[in-house]
Amino acid sequence: MKIVTLVENCVQKRGLLAEHGLSLYIEFPGRKILFDTGQSDILIHNAKQLNVNLDDIDTIVISHGHYDHTGGLSSLLKINKKAQVIVKKGALTPKYRRLLYPEGSIPEITSLKGRVTEITSLMELDGNLYIMPDITVSNPADTSYDGEDKFADELYLAFKGEKHISVISSCSHNGITNIAETASSHFGLPIDLILGGFHTRTATATKMRVITDKLKALSPRSIGVCHCTGIDNYLLIKRELSDINVFYNQTGNSVVINS
Repeated sequence: MKIVTLVENCVQKRGLLAEHGLSLYIEFPGRKILFDTGQSDILIHNAKQLNVNLDDIDTIVISHGHYDHTGGLSSLLKINKKAQVIVKKGALTPKYRRLLYPEGSIPEITSLKGRVTEITSLMELDGNLYIMPDITVSNPADTSYDGEDKFADELYLAFKGEKHISVISSCSHNGITNIAETASSHFGLPIDLILGGFHTRTATATKMRVITDKLKALSPRSIGVCHCTGIDNYLLIKRELSDINVFYNQTGNSVVINS
């Protein structure tokens, strides 16, 4: 399975654009998926630069209803006329803070008759790739909520290999350690890769200690951080987990997961 980062906060490769947001293109035999769409339509520009054909995408998965993960959806749906859009129940309801769309609905999504699926339970896409809507918050210190919004609409992806699982998150409002522990417990397997935003940009030193200790205990082979993690805390995680391959997953980056 290959994961190409179409949109992320940072970029170094010439010709690509960056913004505060996240969009991951996931490809494996028989399935092409987009996980989130960033904040605007720059995913279209970046996809062309990275030789990703957005017409070929058959499934769009939305991690949660925030503007920086859904903002490119409207532009994408004008190009791609076939992809099914999968969200967790509640993703279309208003959020506490910074809605790009004040009415609380993702643009055009409610008019896509037959193309939108709201899930409430685990869904296998293909080739042992699962959409995981349930997150057990066993570590409340590793959560990032806005006001009364507890992000019940948040979901993540898990890829089940022969001996390990890989976890692909987006913003991790419910905590990256909670997400990873839930996945590991569900499948009864250790973790190979954790990839995504950790929502630790403004986290306290105490919270970061809790997260790094938990990540050490989970002992993944590699960790790719991005988006809402924060550069300072990326460097902290890299320093504290020196025995693990920790990298920054910026715009244009490509990751291959073997079964």
